[in-house]
Amino acid sequence: MAEDLLLTKTTKEELYQELIPQLTALIAGENDLVANLANVAAGLKEAFGFLWVGFYLVKEDNLVLGPFQGPVACTRIPKGKGVCGTSWEKQKTLIIPDVEQFEGHIACSSLSKSEIVIPIVKNNEVVAILDVDSKELNTFDQIDEENLTQLLNEINF
Repeated sequence: MAEDLLLTKTTKEELYQELIPQLTALIAGENDLVANLANVAAGLKEAFGFLWVGFYLVKEDNLVLGPFQGPVACTRIPKGKGVCGTSWEKQKTLIIPDVEQFEGHIACSSLSKSEIVIPIVKNNEVVAILDVDSKELNTFDQIDEENLTQLLNEINF
């Protein structure tokens, strides 16, 4: 079954308002986590043209690469390392306007300039993180955090 997103809006807020209901409907009938994460990553990349959109899943002492869209990526990230590992450790969303200014940044791609990382918490434990990278500085803000968090709440982890 082919699925297409209908995206006609131009502002970031309008795009999220169009995209979230479509992705929510797309994943609603599917209980496979990998399939849902893959479609969410693809939808976000298609809608916004981000450099990289993907998920890392917590497996023992590492974040392990999950479904993503974009250039090849780091496969494992230890807790507390880089933006993703720090977000996991602190259980806190991190918005990084310039990744070069983040001490300990892991450069999976030299094209990445800004980043947002949102931990996904279940039963008070981080089970995964959403990582979104942009080729531009200062791409992410509170609008992204609020809307991406809303979207993540629709995924059954």
